[in-house]
Amino acid sequence: MTMPAGAQPSWFGQPRGLTVLFLTNMWEQFSYYGMRAILVYYMTKELLFSQERSSLIYGAYTATAYFTPIVGGLIADRYLGKRRAIVIGGSIMAAGHFMMTFEPLFFPALATIALGNGLFLPSLPSQIDDLYEPGDPRVGWAYNVYYVGVNVGGFLAPLICGALGEAYGWHWGFGAAGIGMCAGLGFYLWGQRYLPAAVRHPRVERGTPPRGRFDRRTITLLVGIFAAVAVFRGAYEQIGNTVALWADTGVDKQVGARAIPMSWFISLNPLFVMAMTPFLLAWWRRRAEAGRPEAPARRMATGALIVGASFLLLAVLAATHGDRPTAWPWFVLFFAVLTLGELFILPTGLGLFARAAPAGMGATTVAAWYLATFAGSLFAGVVGTLWSSMDHAVFFTLLAVIAAAAAAGLRGCDALEQQVRHTRNSGAQSA
Repeated sequence: MTMPAGAQPSWFGQPRGLTVLFLTNMWEQFSYYGMRAILVYYMTKELLFSQERSSLIYGAYTATAYFTPIVGGLIADRYLGKRRAIVIGGSIMAAGHFMMTFEPLFFPALATIALGNGLFLPSLPSQIDDLYEPGDPRVGWAYNVYYVGVNVGGFLAPLICGALGEAYGWHWGFGAAGIGMCAGLGFYLWGQRYLPAAVRHPRVERGTPPRGRFDRRTITLLVGIFAAVAVFRGAYEQIGNTVALWADTGVDKQVGARAIPMSWFISLNPLFVMAMTPFLLAWWRRRAEAGRPEAPARRMATGALIVGASFLLLAVLAATHGDRPTAWPWFVLFFAVLTLGELFILPTGLGLFARAAPAGMGATTVAAWYLATFAGSLFAGVVGTLWSSMDHAVFFTLLAVIAAAAAAGLRGCDALEQQVRHTRNSGAQSA
């Protein structure tokens, strides 16, 4: 039996359902990032694909994984409902991860994971708002809490899947990712009683409130944010692609007599997310209480500039070290700066899209946010093909320019975002 949003008991000051979504998401992200952490190494070292081909496949896969949610979100909203979409999608994803353990099934396995992700990904975060009554101030921070779940899984994934893959064979890493997906499904099924009752589509259940509509300004805002984030992803998504390749050959990984596994560096990003999030939330809360809240689009623009600065750091390191490997602490600093910027932009954008959703279109609107990742991942795959033909310092400078261009686009969305927020607040007060 499920509970209405307002009647839910809480854990850690938030509805218990948020913990369920947090744990489900954590293990799903463990499976996704565990596979992704070793994907480019598997292609270049085991399948012996060229760097250019591996970058294109990597970009096409990550793009497809974020394109299918736009269709999956529509299916969830109109036919399946969010819960059934999550269970079906998660089961398909688990099957795809286990298929990755068989080399001849490599391409069908990638397609299977992307297909399941389409149903799973938009339906999970779109349930967050359902946990809260309208006007509950906790909902603004819920998306950052949820984002920590993404990064707990992302932190554990390279440590476990990456270590297994490098030490015992890549297929062991892929198998561990499949087990993680099954764990996420288990937590979701266990926590059903803490989630609000599902709302089915009007065609299925009579009496459901009519589906809402977007106003013109909101559509313009979301399209502008979409375009800027797609450009930003062209630089950001290099973490698992060309930056991972540079970690293999351009970073001195020795600590004493032992070398740090190259895939472990990917864990730095989610580790810093977990460490930095509480301090950023406290800072943003103090600013809001002092009457100086930062508008979402402006905050996202700041984040894109910070990420651009992290790539400038790599450009300087590549230029000054030449053929000599860079000491690993500099690489740690790169991830610290990059993660700080990421926290300004990615969870903020997810929350902005989710709160902009009209009634009955939650999963569809969140899917549109992930569609920006689809476009950005395709762009990132194309940018990644330049790695082998371009000086590395110049390449990292190009990534910084791409991030700065995204920041300019997000800054341009700031005025429109304030108009949309003013219109929505005026409408709420008149109601």
